[in-house]
Amino acid sequence: MPRSTGLEVDDSHRQSSTRTALLVGGEVWMQLVVRLESGPGPGELRSLQGWLRSDPDVRRSAHVEVQGSVPRPGEMGTALDVLQLVTGNGWSAASFVLALVAWRQTRPQRPRVEIHHGDTVIILTDCSPEEIERATAALNAAAGEDRDA
Repeated sequence: MPRSTGLEVDDSHRQSSTRTALLVGGEVWMQLVVRLESGPGPGELRSLQGWLRSDPDVRRSAHVEVQGSVPRPGEMGTALDVLQLVTGNGWSAASFVLALVAWRQTRPQRPRVEIHHGDTVIILTDCSPEEIERATAALNAAAGEDRDA
């Protein structure tokens, strides 16, 4: 994965079959996976899960669970190392990004945060206002594409 000094949106390998959206009761629900980099264990993910569940805007429109993921090359088995969100009607990309940024600022070692949606990867490293704005725009665009699909 390329090193980052800010937000990266990598959707160069996107194919329409890789979009991660569900149709539930006539509504499009978007699936997101959040991965924390720099070695935090499941305790950090559980902390983020609790933080997001306590945020009224996120809690109202997303289901948040800690999940195992497919092992990366060279890794064995699965671990509880990702947070999966399934977002519904009324979901706000801005509220979600701001909740991630607020949680990250409470951590002694601020991990890099990766948000995955299909083949799109959004990486938060410094959480500058520009990075927050670009992350929000990228998530809004992904949600719009899912609704249009």
